[in-house]
Amino acid sequence: MSALAHRVLPPARDLSRAGELDRALRDAPPAEVITAALNAVGREHLAVVSSFGIESAALLKVMADVDSAIPVVFLDTGWLFEETLAYRDTLIATLGLRDVRSIKPLEETLSREDGNRELWFTDPDACCRIRKVEPLARALAPFSAWINGRKRFQGGLRADIPVVEDDGARLKFNPFANVSREAIEAIYTRAKLPPHPLAASGYLSVGCMPCTSRTSPDEDARAGRWRGRAKTECGIHAVKTS
Repeated sequence: MSALAHRVLPPARDLSRAGELDRALRDAPPAEVITAALNAVGREHLAVVSSFGIESAALLKVMADVDSAIPVVFLDTGWLFEETLAYRDTLIATLGLRDVRSIKPLEETLSREDGNRELWFTDPDACCRIRKVEPLARALAPFSAWINGRKRFQGGLRADIPVVEDDGARLKFNPFANVSREAIEAIYTRAKLPPHPLAASGYLSVGCMPCTSRTSPDEDARAGRWRGRAKTECGIHAVKTS
């Protein structure tokens, strides 16, 4: 690992270091990127954000091998599949994750803006904002950096993501940015990780129940998200997190 990855950032959120860290880690394996993030800001200032979705166990396994006590933020939107909630509990036990925080939207916000629970249909961007974007901003407020599981092979807005960036509020680490689908499958096989319960039913990407559909083998992995709409992202990777 480079000497840069071992230098500890000052307590302030030094976003100017993002480019330097990205250059140092652009070809690093995921474990090295996670270790660099941990060394950069310290465990108390670092969080992993996970959907506990189809490919999430790979990131969580690598993270747990580095430090199983790194806080994991899970957004429980109120619209998740029961299978996803069960998978969260399975992976917590399987990987020995010691600090998983399930974050829900504020009840007063739901009552005010989505009292009929139809916002996902009439305005999916607004639904994502109150159920994912705002809760994540609240959950990440104490942290100086966060880790997520996006990959370039997922395409769309993710095709050119760096390994390290700043999101306007904190450092953002993408340790699986340049990892292939085959490499992720190898992690599952080597570690004997349990698959998401919906993987066998044709789901290649799983989000909220009303806005997720099965995907055919010739489609992109995220083609089943917000099918029939121009929308391709929930918004948590497109806005400042504070």
